[in-house]
Amino acid sequence: MKASRIAAATVVAGSAVLALSAPAFAHVSVQPEGTAAKGGYAVVDFKVPNERDDASTTKIEVNLPADHPLASVMPQPIPGWKIAVTKSKLAKPLTMHGEKIDEAVTKVTWTADGKGIEPGYFQKFPLSLGALPEDADQLVFKAIQTYSNKEVVRWIEVPQEGQDEPENPAPVLELSAATDDHHGSASAAGADDKTDKTEKTAAAEDSDSGTDTTARVLGVAGIVIGVAGVAYGIFAGRRRTTA
Repeated sequence: MKASRIAAATVVAGSAVLALSAPAFAHVSVQPEGTAAKGGYAVVDFKVPNERDDASTTKIEVNLPADHPLASVMPQPIPGWKIAVTKSKLAKPLTMHGEKIDEAVTKVTWTADGKGIEPGYFQKFPLSLGALPEDADQLVFKAIQTYSNKEVVRWIEVPQEGQDEPENPAPVLELSAATDDHHGSASAAGADDKTDKTEKTAAAEDSDSGTDTTARVLGVAGIVIGVAGVAYGIFAGRRRTTA
């Protein structure tokens, strides 16, 4: 009896924990494919789970941050979904590759032309973004999820540091430090390579110089030996004549 009561209590407690933790895993989130470095470009996935048992997700809207507009936003085609990209005029134009840009993508909308995201499933919606801001540690994307029963859930609450997660948190993309280290490494490698080449060239020149000097010495020695041989021949000839 006691063992069965403990087992029953454990099951109830486990169910309660799952019930409380389920919503935390059900909200719309965003994660980069690889890294999202400041000043660079990244492909990010908006993960949209279906948190309803009796309806499918048929529409998802992602609003891009207005305080850090992105000059380049490109969605990836997804079978079964229509994509609409909304652009707006910028109060402050951006400069990209030397050109001024006075408008940017402010919203991307995916609308299902089929069943959408059915209960028990999730869908990833990829976006290519850039250039990411250099003066921010994160980007907040407010998302709106629409179900087949016309229910709308707004994932727009900005999480605050030191506070509990809000009921409907907005997707937040964390930005990593700018990846300019590889440039420095490349420069260092280039410098090392240059130094190595210089040393090899100097060694080769020294070797060539040594070879040239040896050749000259041998050449002079050969001339001396040749002259001595000629002189010896003349002297020997004279002795034979005298005899």
